[in-house]
Amino acid sequence: MPIVLFIFLQVLVYLLKHLTLKLFPVLIMRYRYLLFFAYLLTAQQLFAQTDSLRRLKDSLLNQELDKQQARIKALTAERTTDSLKRLDLQQQLRTADLSQKSALLQALTSLKVKDSLRHEKQIHQIDSLRAFVKGFPVIPFRDTITYLFTRQGSFTAQERAAAINDRVRQLAKTPWFSKDSLRLRASEQTTDIFYQDRLLLTVSEEDAIWQNTSRVKLAQVIKSRIGETIMVHIEETRWQTVLRESLLALGVVLLVTLLIYGINRLFRWLLSKTHNETAWYSKGIRIKTYQLVDPARSRYVLQNLMRLGRWLFIILVIYLALPVVFGIFPFTRDLSETLLGYVVSPVKKISRAVWDYVPNLITILVLVIIFRYVLKFFRYLKKEIELGKLTIPGFYPDWANPTYQILRVLILAFMLIVVFPYMPGSESPVFKGVSVFVGLLFTFGSAGALGNIVAGLVLTYMRAFKLGDRVKIGEVTGDVIGKSLLVTRVRTIQNEIISIPNATVMNNHTINYSTDAPQNGLIVHTTVTIGYDTPWRQVHQLLIDAALATPLIEKEPAPYVLQTSLEDYYASYRINAYTKAPNSQARIYSDLHAYIQDKFNEAGVEITSPHYKALRDGNTTTIPADYLPGDYQAPGFHISTKSPPNPPGAA
Repeated sequence: MPIVLFIFLQVLVYLLKHLTLKLFPVLIMRYRYLLFFAYLLTAQQLFAQTDSLRRLKDSLLNQELDKQQARIKALTAERTTDSLKRLDLQQQLRTADLSQKSALLQALTSLKVKDSLRHEKQIHQIDSLRAFVKGFPVIPFRDTITYLFTRQGSFTAQERAAAINDRVRQLAKTPWFSKDSLRLRASEQTTDIFYQDRLLLTVSEEDAIWQNTSRVKLAQVIKSRIGETIMVHIEETRWQTVLRESLLALGVVLLVTLLIYGINRLFRWLLSKTHNETAWYSKGIRIKTYQLVDPARSRYVLQNLMRLGRWLFIILVIYLALPVVFGIFPFTRDLSETLLGYVVSPVKKISRAVWDYVPNLITILVLVIIFRYVLKFFRYLKKEIELGKLTIPGFYPDWANPTYQILRVLILAFMLIVVFPYMPGSESPVFKGVSVFVGLLFTFGSAGALGNIVAGLVLTYMRAFKLGDRVKIGEVTGDVIGKSLLVTRVRTIQNEIISIPNATVMNNHTINYSTDAPQNGLIVHTTVTIGYDTPWRQVHQLLIDAALATPLIEKEPAPYVLQTSLEDYYASYRINAYTKAPNSQARIYSDLHAYIQDKFNEAGVEITSPHYKALRDGNTTTIPADYLPGDYQAPGFHISTKSPPNPPGAA
């Protein structure tokens, strides 16, 4: 076997060294002797390990056989003794008179019954050993002739098998062998197989019991198999057969060489085509405006893929050729079957698994189609509600999409639960363990996210705000520009984008300036403080005029003024005006303040909050002139003087 492989490797290298594949033959030529001797050493080690394991196994088997022999030996000895007694009784029966024949016949019948019972007991004992006692095969060449389970005399079953193998191999070397020269010779306890006057093996009653047949039938089968095995071996080892097989192997090698040469030429031609600048792959790979792969890299990847494909095809051709070559020679056919089994067995298993999975696959497809149309039905209802064609009392159109998304998740989850038992590997402990692990990660790693999702759903159905509304959430004021299951995005008047978690939105109060503005208007208001010397009616009118002059302030309902407080030095006036543009509050307030200043300046009213420090004697009253009598005059100052006392020493 190693010599044949070495010769085949030499021929293959010789044929490949003139081809374009330079690396593979050079490596083999350089290291072929090393590979050969490594193979021999490895084979020797493997054989040594195999022999040691086989010896251990044979030792255990021999122990079991020794126990079996110990139990059966007594029965065999008893059957032998009864056989001798039966022969003696038969001789006595020939010379006995009529008065003695009756007793002799009764004794013979009793011995036959006992022998039959012992035979059945032997069968029962041997049947009890079949579960763990394995026989030793008799394989002189390639085919198994029979199995031996029992010892004979001092020879164990293994030694018997080895001796029979040697005898059959020696017999195959006999010139002008004829299987018709094989003969059977029966005795009281055994049946022997001879070739002319040469003993090949002895078949005992116990051997026949182990094979579930009679001793004569087993001997005939073994004799026939020995003849056929030797004739097949002689035919396979004839020089004409070896020459024919060698020529076939050489033909296979030549065919493989031609295939490899053709593969090289084909891929060389394909590689030359990759330099075409107008081919589709020369433009690279572009996704819209993004250049994913440039032309140079795309050609580089394509050429490497072609080189890889070239080697894969070559390896596949060589791998498929090896079983063919090994299958030609009888002594390597087992290796050929092994190599083919490496490919055929996985393909068979995969094909069988796919075929067995077809009913489950059809079930999954039917379920997926059903759930798909259920989702289409709910999506159709969602669109009808959003367009206003379908109206449900108490159900707002902006609820349609989130409700559909919730139903979609629930339906898909239910579909997964229904489909899961039909998925391949669903009963695997590994699959279940991974599922539990992913579930734990999702549970512990997304607690905050789940809280935000629930808050987002609650906010959706609360209808606290919608996209475009001007809101105030906590300390943040701006327009809502985005709503998702996790966050709400607000753009402030300074054009800042603030993302607020939905859970935070739920935990804070929300002021919506836009909800009622289109129908009833939003009231904008500001407060001014004016001294008591300005009539309050004039202040009211000036504030209303300023509000009416402000853009985006509604004329109806009309603006109005509230006096919010009367302080020590001034009165507080708050102007209230309606607007339907809540998103422009900053501009409205700025314009309103500007027009208030203009109107008050035009009327000559100072927007001040004076503080008075006055002596009431002679001061003008702070009451507006409208409330004073027409002849009112400010009282004068009362002045009194006192002479200073004379200084000391004055006259």
